[in-house]
Amino acid sequence: MPTFVKVTISLIVILVAAAGYALQAHLGQTGPKYAVIFLGIFMVVAMWMFPEVTRKETRKKAS
Repeated sequence: MPTFVKVTISLIVILVAAAGYALQAHLGQTGPKYAVIFLGIFMVVAMWMFPEVTRKETRKKAS
């Protein structure tokens, strides 16, 4: 995945996690707001840490 796409997705995930945190804080929820922010950070870190899976075509020899 190109770096530009990763940066864009990371920003979107961080913004959505921040909005979820703000919503949960507005509702007075303590546990869920920390879960939302943790999961948002976890998703961004995991996307950058683990490489994208690519498969190579293998040709089988005719017997």
